[in-house]
Amino acid sequence: MITRRRLLNTLGSAAGLGVTAAAMKAMGIAGIAHAQDWTALPPGAGAGRSVIVLGAGIAGLVAAHELEQAGFDVTVLEARDRVGGRAWAFRNGTKIEMIGEETQTVCFADGLYMNAGPARIPSFHTGFLGYAKKFGVPMEVEVNSSRSAFIVGSDGSRIRMRTAINDMRGHVSELLNKALRQGSLDQTLSADDIEALMPFLSRYGDLDAQGRFIGTERSGFGKAPGAGLAFSEHGAPLPLRQLLSNEQLPMTLFEDNLYMQATMFEPVGGMDQMHIAMDRALKKPSVRNAEVVELANTGAGASVVMRDRVSGAQRRLMADFVICTIPLPVLAKTKSNLPGPVKQAIGSVQYSFSNKVGFDAPRFWEDDQIYGGISFVGAPTALIWYPSGDLFADRGMLLGCYNSGDVAEEFAKLPLSAQIEASRAAVERAHPGQSSKLSNPAVINWNKAPFSLGPWPDWGAGMASGGQEGHIDLPAYALLQEPAGQIYFAGAHLSQTPGWQEGGIQSARMQVTKLAERVRLEGRQAA
Repeated sequence: MITRRRLLNTLGSAAGLGVTAAAMKAMGIAGIAHAQDWTALPPGAGAGRSVIVLGAGIAGLVAAHELEQAGFDVTVLEARDRVGGRAWAFRNGTKIEMIGEETQTVCFADGLYMNAGPARIPSFHTGFLGYAKKFGVPMEVEVNSSRSAFIVGSDGSRIRMRTAINDMRGHVSELLNKALRQGSLDQTLSADDIEALMPFLSRYGDLDAQGRFIGTERSGFGKAPGAGLAFSEHGAPLPLRQLLSNEQLPMTLFEDNLYMQATMFEPVGGMDQMHIAMDRALKKPSVRNAEVVELANTGAGASVVMRDRVSGAQRRLMADFVICTIPLPVLAKTKSNLPGPVKQAIGSVQYSFSNKVGFDAPRFWEDDQIYGGISFVGAPTALIWYPSGDLFADRGMLLGCYNSGDVAEEFAKLPLSAQIEASRAAVERAHPGQSSKLSNPAVINWNKAPFSLGPWPDWGAGMASGGQEGHIDLPAYALLQEPAGQIYFAGAHLSQTPGWQEGGIQSARMQVTKLAERVRLEGRQAA
C-alpha cells in the first residue's frame, strides 16, 4: 500500500522540496496556517539525521518543531532556566537577574504579569497566530490604542488622544479648504479634482457650511447628551498653536504604523505561553540551564560543549548539524572554530537598548476611561502602557516606561531606583495625584540581561540613514544568512523585522528549509 507519507518521501527525494510542497498543499495537509510562501518540510526528510538547536526562543522552538515533524532527531539547548528568550513574562516570584545589578524578586499581585519583552502580535503576523492555533494557545485582543489616553507635553499639559487627532484634522482641513477656495492649488488640481475634494475635506475635518473648523464631537463632548431635550454639544477646538506646542503630537500617528494597527493580539496569561506550549509539544523538551561554551564544525558534523549552570559539569554533544539562534553579542563571546569572516560579522553587529519598568497598581486609569492603549509622555520614559486584560478588576500591571535607542542607553545607566522614580514621575504627569498608588516595581534593562545582552540588533548603527528595518542588506547580515559548514544561524536578528517574533519564525523556517534541501541533495549524491 502506498501511503501519503511514502509518496511524499519519494517525491522529496526525487524532485526536491518545492514539488513536495505543492503535493502537500494539493492533499490539503500543508499551507493552511503558515505565513508567506512557507510550507512544512516533507515527512521523513530528516530520517537518520540529527540537529542541535541552540536557544529556546521563538526561532529555536519553531526550528525544533519543524525539524522533528520532518523526522530529524533534535536536541534543544537553552542557557536560561526557562524557554522563550526575550518573551519573558514577570510574575509574582520571578527572579530578575541583570549584569551588575542586585537580583529583583517580583512581588505582583496574584494573576498579574508583565511582558518584559514582546507584548503584542499584529494581525498580519500569521506565522505566530498559526502556531498559536496549532498548539492551542488562547489569544486575546491587545488594545494597542485608546482615544481616551493622553499625549503629555514637557510642560505637563495633557491632551486627550481623541482631541489631538480630531482637532488637528479639523485645523488642517480648514487650511486646505481655504487654499482651494483661494485658487492656490489650481495649477496642481483640476476643477473636477477640487470639486470632489471639497466635500471630502468637509467631512474629514468636520467643517461647518462655510468651511470653518469650530469644533467637533469627535474630540469629545463640550456638553454631554442627557435625557429629554438635553442635547450634546461639541466644545471649542484647541488652538492650532497649542496642539503644535505639544512635543508628543507626532504620536497621534502611532496607530497608523502598519505594525501597530488594530487588530493586535496577545496570548492569554503572558507572551511566554506560546513558547511553553511549543516546548511541551516537542518529543524531547529543551534542556535548560545548558550554557553553550564552545561551538565547532568537525568536518562530518558539528559539536557543542555545554555547561550545566546548576552543577557546573560540562559535556560535549555531537550532531550532523547545528541551528544557532544565540543572540549575536552572546555568540561573539562564545569559543568556536567558525571561519574568520563569520566571526568578524558576528562581532561587528551592535545591539540596541531597551528598558521597561512595570508597577502593580489599582486601576485608577480606568477612572479616566482608559481601557488599554498608550499615553505618550516623551523622554526619558517614552510612554505609559495600560493593560488590556482583566478590565474592571481591582488591580493591574501598569507599564510606566518602555524606551529604546539612545535615550534607553542613557536611562539604563541610572541606578534602578532612579529608573523607577523617573517612571513614577511620568505616571504622575499623566495622572496627577495617582503615582503614590504605584507599588512593587520591576525593571528590565535588556542590555544587562544575561544570554541576551540587548533587545535586537541595530543594523543601521553609525549609518547616516539610521535604522534599516525592512531593508537590511549589509554584508554581515547577508553572510550570516548562509551556513558556516554544518552550522546554520537563525533568529529575529537575521530577519527584516528584528524586533518582532514573526521575524524569528521566518528566519527559522528559511534555515530549516535550506538544511532539509541540503540533506536531500546529499542523499541523492550518496545514492
